[in-house]
Amino acid sequence: MKNYDYGIIGGGPGGYTCAMMLAKQGKSVILFEKDKLGGTCLNKGCIPTKAILHISELYRELQQTSDIGIISCNNIKPNLYKIQEQKNQIVEKIRKSLELAVKNSGTEIVYKEAFIKNADTIISENEIYNCKKIILATGSKPKTIKNLMPDQKFIFDSDGILNITELPKSIVIAGSGAIGIEWARILSNFGCEVTVIEMAQHLIPNADIEISKRIERIFKQRKIKFYLNTSITGAENNIVFLSNGEELKTDMLLVAAGRVPCKQNCDCIDIIGDACGEIQLDHFAIHQAKNLALGIDFNKKLIPSVIYGEPEIAWVGLREQDIDDTYSKTILPITALGKSWCDNCTDGFIKIITKDGNIYGAHIVSKEASSLIHIFVIAIQNNISIKNLQKVCFAHPTYAEGIFDLVMKY
Repeated sequence: MKNYDYGIIGGGPGGYTCAMMLAKQGKSVILFEKDKLGGTCLNKGCIPTKAILHISELYRELQQTSDIGIISCNNIKPNLYKIQEQKNQIVEKIRKSLELAVKNSGTEIVYKEAFIKNADTIISENEIYNCKKIILATGSKPKTIKNLMPDQKFIFDSDGILNITELPKSIVIAGSGAIGIEWARILSNFGCEVTVIEMAQHLIPNADIEISKRIERIFKQRKIKFYLNTSITGAENNIVFLSNGEELKTDMLLVAAGRVPCKQNCDCIDIIGDACGEIQLDHFAIHQAKNLALGIDFNKKLIPSVIYGEPEIAWVGLREQDIDDTYSKTILPITALGKSWCDNCTDGFIKIITKDGNIYGAHIVSKEASSLIHIFVIAIQNNISIKNLQKVCFAHPTYAEGIFDLVMKY
């Protein structure tokens, strides 16, 4: 039997962050990972998806260069084998760097499946590990829908879609959360005919209503079809059956219904990351790990959400549909910014929800929205008033100066 201060099951962002922080404090830490270090985010989610998304955005821009004075070559086309190779190289480079960082922290890594026997015992391939404290960070897996089980041939989940080597002429996507929206953008950029099916009244139902409506408008402009208040009842022989009675013929169906926790049953341990069933975001898992290892607290109500692509989408805090008439909203169209015209990225807005001179929510559709949102996170979390934000000097021309222009409108 081997003895450790901490045993951590799962080598995703929550698991490896917690392991490194505890090991650097002089604790003996063993980290179990049955597959590859980095978890869903690095291997099957954020990183590989963004790598492909970037390439698809570049391809889309190349198709439009004649509009801005560059005559493009007509035979430019995507090579999915090369794209997959590039994506895999990016993931591999990051993973090797991560593995080195975890090892250098003093953490012992075991690449085997592990199970919790009780509150202080982990079993892995008949080996017994005694741990003073056990942390579960086993992540999540794609959520399935009844009658739509992925075969990774016609019906794909978010794991399987990452490895396709041939672009479909058409695809139906079930769900319009981050996964569904980003893959709709990727495949549309590559010239595929995309149809999104959403059960809610609007696309991106978790976002502010104004974001949802703007993305619906952008999708219409880009000829991405979508159905609202509609579900998929079944699929066979390349036909997708909808709850409204329609039938859609398609080459591929992507089930983008989110993810569900992979959790072992044990009530006497700490659970972090996707496995805890709260907020399934890499940065949430990392801050849970910091809280557990270092006691650094954070506000779970101020976790920024981002959906990538052109334009980016980001939000934090209260939404318009959450507030009453004691709150106000202020909006700045991105067309007000000179930088947006220079970049040919004029579709979008910056919006804040305010009350008594303070900001309680921020919602952005814009290039660089993933960076801009953090200015609002800092302001809301630290109770920085609008009057104090008005004193900040923002550089010109930037997208960030839109925040200054917006608070000056208040």
